[in-house]
Amino acid sequence: MMLSWLLICAGTLFLNPVTADCNITSQTVTCEASGKNLSNIPTNISQNVTILSLKNNKITLKDTDKENLRSFIKLTELYLNENMITALYNNSFCNLTKLVILDISSNHISTVHKTAFAGLNQLSVLNLSYNMITQLDSDIFTSLKSLTALNLQYNSLKYFHIKSSFKLIKIVLAGNPWTCSCDLLDLQIWLTASNVTMENENNTTCMLPNTKEKSSIKTAAIQPADCKIEQASLENTVTSTSAIKLKSSAFLTARTPNITENNRTHAELPLPGKSWTFLAGVLGFVLSITLLIFMAAKCPTWYRYLISYSHRHLKENDSEMSEQEFSADMSSFPTLLDTNNEDPISFEKIHTFMPGEDGFIEDKYIDSYVTEES
Repeated sequence: MMLSWLLICAGTLFLNPVTADCNITSQTVTCEASGKNLSNIPTNISQNVTILSLKNNKITLKDTDKENLRSFIKLTELYLNENMITALYNNSFCNLTKLVILDISSNHISTVHKTAFAGLNQLSVLNLSYNMITQLDSDIFTSLKSLTALNLQYNSLKYFHIKSSFKLIKIVLAGNPWTCSCDLLDLQIWLTASNVTMENENNTTCMLPNTKEKSSIKTAAIQPADCKIEQASLENTVTSTSAIKLKSSAFLTARTPNITENNRTHAELPLPGKSWTFLAGVLGFVLSITLLIFMAAKCPTWYRYLISYSHRHLKENDSEMSEQEFSADMSSFPTLLDTNNEDPISFEKIHTFMPGEDGFIEDKYIDSYVTEES
């Protein structure tokens, strides 16, 4: 029986090699996995761990790492220093409600999101030193109700907006390129008014302006009155700029009132649907059929009209008979001629066919047209 248990344990260790050396006591479970070239937070660690050290690895704290951390609900101390973390996103440690110490120093952190530390209700010590943080606001730490010590040394902070209600016992701010201007005034007032202890104060100095270089940020001469004047000047500049923009906008609006009205009118008009396309097609079809019927009805008339202009050969006898018939027709109106007491109308034979002619009827209109053209 004992041998079988040993075989099971050996197989488990072979299939799931332990990456952390854990020391179990009656109250704590301390797991050390430092310097093991880990790129992820290991999952084969006891969930009862209370102190977990993962320093000097290649952990980036991506989404899978955050999911793995949530299983260690009994953690009180977490050391992630000397890794490759570049940003602290929202809810990175949200399930570690018993965490007291969090060390994420000596990484490459440049951005800290506003709710990165949400859920850490019992966190007392937070170490963010030796990173590349350029901007912070005290609102980031509002969820840390139990925070007493904050280490921000050797980052890239030029100012730190902090509210008077923010409470700490110890703060470390040395090694930052502080600019002792009006942007730093609220931090200076907070350091003076609160009972916080600023460690390494002699090295917490101004870098800019040059007149205040090497001066402590706590005692550097920053006059509130000057800041108020500067703030008022800035507000006036902003107001003037806004007024200029409003005037420009009003001018453009006055110049182009019709454009806006036309756009509104076009926007209110309904878009044509498919029914309009169908109606247009029906109308086009009806018009086409009507045109075809009209052409079919008029074609015989046009044909007779065109054919009447065709010339045909006339025989000499036909010409004489035509003249005789015309004379006979005219003789049938004697009464009309007599009642008017007018001279009788005589018709002369204008065109006669001579033996030498070609048998065609002479057209005076054509002759005159040819004469004019020549």
